Amino acid sequence: MSVFTDEGQLRSLEPIEGGKRMARQRMGLRDEFLLAFLPTITVLTVLLFVETLTRQRFLFATLAASAFLIYLDPEHGTNQVRTLVVSQIGAAVLGLLAYWVFGPGYFSGAVAMLAAIAFMILLDVLHPPAASTSLIFAFRAGDDTNLLLFILAVGITAVLVILERGALWMLAAHRRRDQAEKTG
Repeated sequence: MSVFTDEGQLRSLEPIEGGKRMARQRMGLRDEFLLAFLPTITVLTVLLFVETLTRQRFLFATLAASAFLIYLDPEHGTNQVRTLVVSQIGAAVLGLLAYWVFGPGYFSGAVAMLAAIAFMILLDVLHPPAASTSLIFAFRAGDDTNLLLFILAVGITAVLVILERGALWMLAAHRRRDQAEKTG
């Protein structure tokens, strides 16, 4: 089975069969790399920020998954600023609460993850990487909570959503200008 559809689109970018959502249109290779550049720079900036303040690199791995999802489809509901911020911070707080109540371990992780999933469903803020955020805080990635630092990093990642939308707008404007030049 080919990874491409009959129209030359990547199958992984297609909605599931029977789904009503339109597929994300694949752009030219240059534009895809340009769009991927912003999440990469954002994650590296967050890692540099974290490295200067603490040694808790593992704590921020979940934000790399968020950044990639934002690149993949910045206009998808799971990648909205509200969804990203509420789900990630809520999952971190729930993970930390599970740690405080049950201590580190699998039970704490299970409670945190289930609570985070329920939280995301109830508030309609479904952002898959937040499930792993709850686990990271429940397993306690160090001696300090780093919750405030994580909140700052989530804020930086939320700015990525705005930057990606701006990049999409600029790419679309560039395409329209190129089309106008070709036809005019």
